[in-house]
Amino acid sequence: MLKKIITLCFLSFGSLSIAQVGGETTYQFLNLVSSPRQAALGGKILTNVDYDVTQALFNPATINVDMDNQLAVNYTSYLGGIGYGTASYAYTFDRRTQTFHTGITYINYGSFDGYDENGNSTGSFTGNETALSLGYALQLGTSDFYAGANVKLITSKLEQYNSFGAATDLGIIYINEDIDFNAALVVRNLGTQITTYAGLHEPLPFEVAFGMSQRLENVPIRWHVTLENLQKWPIAKSNPARTVSDLEGNQSDEKIGFLGQAIRHAIIGAEIFPEGAFNIRLGYNFRRGEELRIVDQRNFSGLSAGISIKMNKMRFSYTHAKYTSAANSNFFGLQIDLQ
Repeated sequence: MLKKIITLCFLSFGSLSIAQVGGETTYQFLNLVSSPRQAALGGKILTNVDYDVTQALFNPATINVDMDNQLAVNYTSYLGGIGYGTASYAYTFDRRTQTFHTGITYINYGSFDGYDENGNSTGSFTGNETALSLGYALQLGTSDFYAGANVKLITSKLEQYNSFGAATDLGIIYINEDIDFNAALVVRNLGTQITTYAGLHEPLPFEVAFGMSQRLENVPIRWHVTLENLQKWPIAKSNPARTVSDLEGNQSDEKIGFLGQAIRHAIIGAEIFPEGAFNIRLGYNFRRGEELRIVDQRNFSGLSAGISIKMNKMRFSYTHAKYTSAANSNFFGLQIDLQ
């Protein structure tokens, strides 16, 4: 069974390795940060196997009985006045294997003023997108490996254009309880548009990611490392704003070497007191930091920090993520134990 799942992951990776990042695919909102905890740890964490019911939106293999009857609602005041949020819930029918997860991701792009080609007003319009998911995970025999899948239905409305799509996420995670170490491989957004906006078929934001985490033995810290967008190399492109000129006026584009390409795939994070009622979370997203940094100016792009406080059956989370000198994002989350 394990060999079949690993083979499927690599076949999917090979057949879709031409998938792009950035603005070259549709339904980009599927890869947005799903919760304040994710945001605080750099944006994409794949290995948390605990109460965090929102984690399953990124890696369905993490669905477990600790998520039973947990309801999480998250909201983000994003860049440019965009608002988006997620909601997740899990229910266990059988204490051994029958935990199911459902989630929703919603984004509202706000209101826009429309004009025709002659500059005449056509009124205002809006744009929004939604993804509804259903997930399930199981243990592979008696091994330390667990596998899971999400099935997602996606709707998108941009002005008078509509689109509908379907996708799946496949995840596998290795859990070593002796040393409290987890490692996960996830293939996300395998799918297609069923109906297109205007007859133009666009690919989904396919992604392959790998993550590791471990709780230190004598220190209340859990470290996280994620390697994102492994389906694409190179991932970075020269920034025109960093073109330099010599004394003779000759211009040279930004040079990005092997190390610069490699580091842009990495995300690191750490949780202090990860199992406590109060914890602190820190993260750094190298790609965000490199792409949004300003030459000769320290603006701390890529950094994020957050906290979590548990009170009785409720857990409140908040994260502040640094993007540019002019734009940051705040993430709010509430998880409620309904048992």
